[in-house]
Amino acid sequence: MSDAAATTTPLVRSEIEHEVTVPAEIGDVEQPLSLAERLWNSDGLRRIAILVVLALIWESYARWSNNPLLFPTFSETVQAWWDGIASGVILQRLAVTLRMLAVGYAVGLALAALFVTLAVSTRIGTDLLSTLTAMFNPLPAIAMLPLALLWFGLGPPAIIFVIVNSVLWAVALNTHIGCTAVSMTLRMAGQTFGLKGFRYVVKILMPAAFPAILSGLKIGWAFAWRTLIAAELVFGVSSGSGGLGWFIFENRNLLDTANVFAGLLTVMAVGLFVEGLVFRTIERKTVRRWGMQNG
Repeated sequence: MSDAAATTTPLVRSEIEHEVTVPAEIGDVEQPLSLAERLWNSDGLRRIAILVVLALIWESYARWSNNPLLFPTFSETVQAWWDGIASGVILQRLAVTLRMLAVGYAVGLALAALFVTLAVSTRIGTDLLSTLTAMFNPLPAIAMLPLALLWFGLGPPAIIFVIVNSVLWAVALNTHIGCTAVSMTLRMAGQTFGLKGFRYVVKILMPAAFPAILSGLKIGWAFAWRTLIAAELVFGVSSGSGGLGWFIFENRNLLDTANVFAGLLTVMAVGLFVEGLVFRTIERKTVRRWGMQNG
């Protein structure tokens, strides 16, 4: 019985393969998108469409209210903005503002890096950063301006001081949270290679925590920008010819509402540029390319 089973020929199933002579008979694997769908999938075009709709609403409401002193039309604001650009006034004021912003933002980032390095390296550093962020992060940076004027006098150092205060704690807090969320596998890998202190932070913690760091940079930028404009609205003339905030305040005193809106439009345009071009470019080349962020 066993010998017969061993000598039995196994059943072989015949295979039939049909060659496809016309690939189109199967059907298209991918359906090409229409022009409208391709346009809608563009982030830039969707944002432009939103801005156009907002501009139309602005223009319609201003024409309906018919009170240029309180609410000029969008076309009047754009004309005042273009006149300010052509005369060089807005560009000059914007340059003054951006110089102070760059100095304050850079100093704030440097101090935040120092605090975070100390916090991730030592326990006392963690306690120090936690205590300071709990004290100063909820405090509006503009509230420090009176003290800054007492300590530094009327001038750019006082405004730079409040910018640093607005940047430092937001960036340090987000960076520290991102560093503490790094997995133990990466931490132990760095320690295995003998990384300690600053090298451990730069080579292990910072790349892994970069999404949180980038979020902190964006929050710090927004805080710094609005704090700077608010400070200039009151004491911006101390920086020489005055910055963008002082331009808005001057035209408010002259009841030139169109130029007030032109100054505000410049503030928003800078915000759109930094958020839409600078930070999105960084996101695209870092966290999205690394697969650390979706969308």
